[in-house]
Amino acid sequence: MRLTTYTDYALRTLMYLATHRDRLVTISEIAEVHGISKNHLMKVVYQLGLSGLVDTLRGRNGGLRLKREPTEITVGEVVRSTETDFDMAECFDPSGDRCLYSPACVLKDVLSSATLAYLGVLDKVTLGDLVGGGRGRKKTAPIQVYPAAKKPKVAA
Repeated sequence: MRLTTYTDYALRTLMYLATHRDRLVTISEIAEVHGISKNHLMKVVYQLGLSGLVDTLRGRNGGLRLKREPTEITVGEVVRSTETDFDMAECFDPSGDRCLYSPACVLKDVLSSATLAYLGVLDKVTLGDLVGGGRGRKKTAPIQVYPAAKKPKVAA
């Protein structure tokens, strides 16, 4: 399975907010740091607000912050709220199923189990785990984030 760009941006936004809990963060800042479209990110942040994951404060001194603790937000929750299609094959869509094997197909059950297992793994990982402050995982240093134009050069 491959996550959409929308979900990728949602996860990156949440990770950035989790590493900057001490202050409000702007959409422009996140867009610049990750080198992504501000307009697209605005849609993502709006949905994260509706999902109850992010507080958005309007106005001149406004910005974004996590609404819940990073250890209370699972990757599975984020993926479920941002992805629209978990159907791995045509047979999952009753209106478009033209497969001859559908009435007695075992493959559909196998693929369904695989999707549930995939989401089950994501449910065990929190945003806190991703940024080094989660439960049960080795604690690491916070993510070093550089604006797209200011990334350090790595010697070859």
